[in-house]
Amino acid sequence: MNLQTPPSLAQQQQALLQALFARPGTAHADAAEAQLLTLLDVRNTQAGRGLAAYRANGHALAERALLAVYPVVAALIGGDNFALLARDLWHRHPPQCGDLAQWGDTLPAFLQSSEQLADVPYLSDVAHAEWALHRAAGAPDAVPDAHSFARLGSEDPQGLALTLSPGTALVCSRYPVASLITAHLHETPTLSEAAQRLRDGQGEHALVWRQGLRPRISGVSAAAAALLQALLANADLPQALDAAGTASEPGAGFDFSAWLTAAVTDGLVIGAHRLTPTPSTPPQDGPP
Repeated sequence: MNLQTPPSLAQQQQALLQALFARPGTAHADAAEAQLLTLLDVRNTQAGRGLAAYRANGHALAERALLAVYPVVAALIGGDNFALLARDLWHRHPPQCGDLAQWGDTLPAFLQSSEQLADVPYLSDVAHAEWALHRAAGAPDAVPDAHSFARLGSEDPQGLALTLSPGTALVCSRYPVASLITAHLHETPTLSEAAQRLRDGQGEHALVWRQGLRPRISGVSAAAAALLQALLANADLPQALDAAGTASEPGAGFDFSAWLTAAVTDGLVIGAHRLTPTPSTPPQDGPP
């Protein structure tokens, strides 16, 4: 009498996922497939073909999902190489949830550690910027608060900060990442101009934000990047301005008024707010 408890549906599903995400041709993949077929109690060739079809479909999904987020990386390395890259990432860093739009965040670090792509070191930073654009596109909506700007002239600037558009991020790179992305997506600058900046070793501070519903990317000055980094780190306006002044080129200074006008016009700054004070730590009992 066979009293062995049949595998549960959850066990079968887990075995299927392990077989799908294991890299084909490896010992791990062979073991995962054997485990799956044992749980399903299926040992015919049709089961193997079905698993191969599932794997092929997974590779196609991976390529489409990654291409939607990283079109410039794909353009820089070519379609065939990008397809192989998507499959590699699929097996090394498989999705952790059912929404494939949330998958792919590990690509920048994956590119940086890839020995095969060591001759294109800027790819990782380009991927960082493209992921930031993807995150900005899905960031929560926020309504600009034009009336709040009056606080900049009527309140103590200590503790006062600027409200940035949802999804705002900075990618500070040794390479012209903003130029590479906008050249491929919007033809501004031209591809030849972006390539020349790359050859010249021109680094860029790439700013990503959402103007209304449209994610945008642009190169900004070191002073503007320092100001924005401070604001993103929850600094108040005086602290952010100090950071901008420190990062400014000698003798150039930083025209905050001109920057703020442009930032409001472009939808980067959508209001002003007062920072919530950090609660003080209560004294601890015991010896000092």
